[in-house]
Amino acid sequence: MRVALGQFNPVVGDLAGNAEKMRRLYAEAVRADVDLLAFPELAICGYPPEDLLHKPHFLRDCMRAVERLAAECPDKTVVVGFAEGNAANCHNSAAILQGGRVSHIYRKSLLPNYGVFDERRYFQPGGEPLKISLKDLDVAVTICFDIWNIGWLRSFLRTVGRIQMILNISASPFHTGKVKAREETIGRCAREFNCAVAYCNLVGGQDELIFDGRSMFADSDGVVVAKANAFDEDLIIADVVAADGAVRIKPAQPAAAQPADLIDEIYQALVLGTRDYAQKNGFKRVLLGLSGGIDSALTAAIAVAAVGAENVVGISMPSQFNSPETISDAEKLAKNLGIEFHTIAIGPVLAPFHSSLSVVGGWDSSGIAYENLQARIRGCILMSLSNQFGSLVLTTGNKSETAVGYTTLYGDTAGGFGVIKDVPKTTVYRLAEHVNSTAGHEVIPNGVITRAPSAELRPDQRDSDSLPEYDLLDKVLKGYVEEDKSVTQLVEGGLPSDVVNAVIRLVDRNEYKRRLSPPGIKITPKAFGKDRRLPITNRYRQSQDTS
Repeated sequence: MRVALGQFNPVVGDLAGNAEKMRRLYAEAVRADVDLLAFPELAICGYPPEDLLHKPHFLRDCMRAVERLAAECPDKTVVVGFAEGNAANCHNSAAILQGGRVSHIYRKSLLPNYGVFDERRYFQPGGEPLKISLKDLDVAVTICFDIWNIGWLRSFLRTVGRIQMILNISASPFHTGKVKAREETIGRCAREFNCAVAYCNLVGGQDELIFDGRSMFADSDGVVVAKANAFDEDLIIADVVAADGAVRIKPAQPAAAQPADLIDEIYQALVLGTRDYAQKNGFKRVLLGLSGGIDSALTAAIAVAAVGAENVVGISMPSQFNSPETISDAEKLAKNLGIEFHTIAIGPVLAPFHSSLSVVGGWDSSGIAYENLQARIRGCILMSLSNQFGSLVLTTGNKSETAVGYTTLYGDTAGGFGVIKDVPKTTVYRLAEHVNSTAGHEVIPNGVITRAPSAELRPDQRDSDSLPEYDLLDKVLKGYVEEDKSVTQLVEGGLPSDVVNAVIRLVDRNEYKRRLSPPGIKITPKAFGKDRRLPITNRYRQSQDTS
């Protein structure tokens, strides 16, 4: 039997547009003489639709879209994910389209409710397995999380009899290394049931989430035989052959290129996420502040890859505290990238601001408030240009700074989208080097990469004046934020107790800043936002274990 997996990039809520993409892939599958074509989880409405699922008319429109798609694709068996039912009894479902109608419906039974997943808020679990037979091949239909618990799946499918292929339609969000966990799960599933597994994943950016595609086929030995494009739409086709007690996969196409390494994987995710957030929200152009530092340089390079140099505007906003080197590097970067570039000095704006504020007793130019005033003036300039020209402002703060509040509210947090919001500072450096090595020449000036990082808001300022060195800081943050380790665990792991306690205090104190910052791309196993939800008003402080 010839099977095709149609991974495509939907837009949440664009039922007609998503169906049109599926019709185009269907036509391609027909030309390839496919017997079974599968589309991802919730393909009709996009994932995650969130509280759109509470709208009865939204669910009715999803059903109508599925029925229209069935009528327009009558010649092959098609499996498509959609939201089914009503607000009180809603299911994450897979419709089987055959002969111009919906012949069967499978309802997802295991509903994830952790991290970025809120499926129990919206869906009721299904309770009945579904097996379809095509060309003498018995296919069990599952949805995403259903295959991640092999023991449960074994019990769930015990009544269906022979299974030669498990079809899994999925919307599995990306984070670094996630594909390896998927391959292990799919391989384990194939070996457990001695069957092939066809796994169809979503691709594209949706707010903070990235879906990386990489749909795949595994044979009954658990070996992944064919894999679709990463971070791009694809129609992957393979022949599934059952013989001599085994099920083999024969790919019908050459192997798709995959990311070279984890850094390349992260870079491609950031480019896709930036492109989709801008374009799906109606922004043709983006703009950002270029400080001459590494964060803004990397963000600008990603923006150019995402939307094209002709659609990126860089703004340098120097003050008396900016060095000639950073001012020069900002301009050099813009020239290397081929983007529009403007310099707007903030000194003429800062002076009257300071004068006006000086009427309030106690205001002076020697404290952090004066430093933050400079950042807020820059934020105001960027947002004013955004307002005037309809461009999306990209913020340039990284995860390390965001974690400890080394940002200015309504200053460098002002903007619409945080491209590197979930990227630790140490990874920022590796990504910058990746940009240059991939280009084969210096795109990001070498001085930007080698210079000690500084906010340049006072004379001779360095990030290390306020923070531990980033190598150490990122180790603490990974343990505390991503792995939920206690102080004792971090210290026993070899991290200095004074640094651990100081960093944790900063992380805990700055939840309010993170809530007031724009959304950004998730690339780590646990990002700020949907992944990690802590109360702003919160007096729990842990300095050491009490057990």
